[in-house]
Amino acid sequence: MSEAVSYKIIDNIGVISVNNPPVNALAQVVRAGLLKHVTAAQADNTEALIIACEGRTFIAGADITEFGKPPQGPGLPELLAAIENSTKPIIAAIHGTALGGGFEVALACHYRCAIASAKVGLPEVKLGLLPGAGGTQRVPRIAGVKVALDMITSGNPIAASKALALGLIDSVVEENELEAGAINYGKHLVSSGAPLKRIRDISIDPSTVEAGFFDAAREQLAKRARGQIAADRIVSCIQAAVDLPMDAGLERERELFTELVTSPESAAMRHIFFAERQASKIKNLSKGTPVREIKSAAVLGGGTMGGGIAMCFANAGIPVKMIEISDEALERGLAIIKKNYSITMKKGKLTEAQMEQCMSLVSGSTDYGDIANADMVIEAVFENLELKKEIFVKLDAICKPGAILASNTSYQDVDAIAAATSRPQDVLGMHFFSPANVMKLLEVVRGAETADDVLATAMLIGKKIGKVCALSGVCYGFIGNRMLGGYGREAQMLMMDGCTPAQVDNALEGFGMAMGPVAMSDLAGLDIGYKARENRDDIPDDPKPYGVADMLVEMGRLGQKTGGGFF
Repeated sequence: MSEAVSYKIIDNIGVISVNNPPVNALAQVVRAGLLKHVTAAQADNTEALIIACEGRTFIAGADITEFGKPPQGPGLPELLAAIENSTKPIIAAIHGTALGGGFEVALACHYRCAIASAKVGLPEVKLGLLPGAGGTQRVPRIAGVKVALDMITSGNPIAASKALALGLIDSVVEENELEAGAINYGKHLVSSGAPLKRIRDISIDPSTVEAGFFDAAREQLAKRARGQIAADRIVSCIQAAVDLPMDAGLERERELFTELVTSPESAAMRHIFFAERQASKIKNLSKGTPVREIKSAAVLGGGTMGGGIAMCFANAGIPVKMIEISDEALERGLAIIKKNYSITMKKGKLTEAQMEQCMSLVSGSTDYGDIANADMVIEAVFENLELKKEIFVKLDAICKPGAILASNTSYQDVDAIAAATSRPQDVLGMHFFSPANVMKLLEVVRGAETADDVLATAMLIGKKIGKVCALSGVCYGFIGNRMLGGYGREAQMLMMDGCTPAQVDNALEGFGMAMGPVAMSDLAGLDIGYKARENRDDIPDDPKPYGVADMLVEMGRLGQKTGGGFF
């Protein structure tokens, strides 16, 4: 194995290279190696130093597996102090992504250059954290308070061109010549007598910040925080960058970082981070498992769910045909898709050209024969096992050999559905969650005879259409609905005890859920649960847990589809 950090000298320029695959995370061995070479280079005959990375990216962040464990020196603040206090100019040479602690390393350097495709950012808020090694102190000093607030509380990376305009990087170099470009840039700095630019030496004039700016920011961020506390602490840190000297601001930042890293909110978000990655790994399925090519898809059903699934494929650039039972139903389904895209466009998240491109990939038909050549077909009709089996008999007769046949069922027996066909190896469950074009989770349900390449393809296509895939076996309710059943039942019982639907939802939205269980029931359709309960023999005769929901269905109030449900 090559060492994690190496050093070479080219034309009196010292090049420190990090090699810690896959993303050059700032593990202890990397921090120690960087500190060793930065310190040693102070005494050699180099005139400037470059910090660069091998592989596909610059340092993409801290090694979060170290969080919660006894610290191992050197710490990142110690390393950054050595970089910043170097007597020779140090230039960060960025490709791929410089994120979190990686971008903080770059900010501690005197200069930063990057290739045009590179991105920089501080995404710690997405793990319930804040930048803990000077990010909240250096970004506002170099790019301004508002830029720092937007960048750090969103956690979204920005392109090199924007970073250059904001002063976060100093130069953009040729795409395929990063090392040579960085060395030439270093030579230019030396020959021109460029100063050692330390961001810590910049002070912010408090009068440039509007009165009440930070209070307004806290109020606005609280509306989208949903129980998360990191954004509020980020505001406090940026305020400290304005009000306090650099060292005092760093101390405040470290204090609040320590609070967050030990908080239950961050622990939960880090758990989610690792769980999402673990979910994509399937035991006994080798990485080399072949996958089937998916160039076209079809969705049976143009309702809320079917339309949302069709949008997922169109968004990923995959042509999709939607099948409905009548021209009227098909027109309605296509109109809903267009309406959803229009709403997204009005919010500024989609251009008109992008909307037209997506819509051009969605077509419709009432003839099953039109999907004979589809590579993947997803059935999204009512939760009725006999109906689904009938449909899969049709698909078996019509679809080409090798087509993947998937059911969007949320609780039906996938093995029973597969058994209705002559090709059970091509059948599996792909359970989307409402609204399918928004919700990230996709349950991939492996049947007893589902082929390995079918399973691998479904997991891959799920990732391609922007979903987090979780593998489930065949059981009633799979994973998501078994979890939903518990708190959904309690929500129903609270209403029987006198709580209003709004009170129940407000409590859980305050806890952090994006949508309360009662509103979610309205969105999905109250008749879905009603029909599911009709076929179950394990529910007690006492109707109390589902009395309200059943009564509403029997009144014809099925949720949003009828314009009235719980709400």
